[in-house]
Order: sequence, then C-alpha cells, then structure tokens
Amino acid sequence: MSETSALTEAVFYILLSLDQPRHGYGIMQEAARMSGGRVHLAAGTLYGALNTLSGKGWIEAASVNADSRQKKYCLTPAGRAALRQELTRLEELVRNGRAVLGETGNKEGEEE
Repeated sequence: MSETSALTEAVFYILLSLDQPRHGYGIMQEAARMSGGRVHLAAGTLYGALNTLSGKGWIEAASVNADSRQKKYCLTPAGRAALRQELTRLEELVRNGRAVLGETGNKEGEEE
C-alpha cells in the first residue's frame, strides 16, 4: 500500500473481519456488526474485493475441512501491515481534525 492510497471503508472492514478465518457470509456479518449495522456488503462487492485483496497478497484462502464447501479467508502479514498503515492514516486525520476544530474555541453544539 502506498503512503497516499486509502482503503475504502468496505475494504477496511473486510480486512478487519479477517482477524480470524471467515467465509463470505461471516465476513458480511462481522463487517455489519463492527460498523453498528452501517456497512452492508453486497455479495458482488464482497467477492470482487476478496479477489482483489487476494491478488495483492493481503488475504489468502484458509485451510478448511475437506467436508466443507465453504471457502474461508484469512489475513496475511501484508494485509495486517496494510491495516496498520490505514489506521495510522486515519488517526492522523482525526488528530488534525480535532486540532483544527479545537482552535475555534467552540464546543460541539455551540454556534460560531
């Protein structure tokens, strides 16, 4: 991940959800849970993203039970590094936003 590229919210939640091996539906459920129901991943969006993330080496197929038809995915070290980099970028955004808003002297809900 380059320093200027940002992850989409969907990709960020997909990667976060793979803290343990999950199948597609499990990823959808975990992303919705973590986002408080705000992020809903459509199947086409999810599987397109999984293919892209796999191609980048950020996720890989997890070993599964031979009897299972479900394909599970897990985060790779490169995917974890991409998550860390994105988290650092987001923390910088929040820090800068708070600094600027804090300089106005107004508290939340007050008029300027």
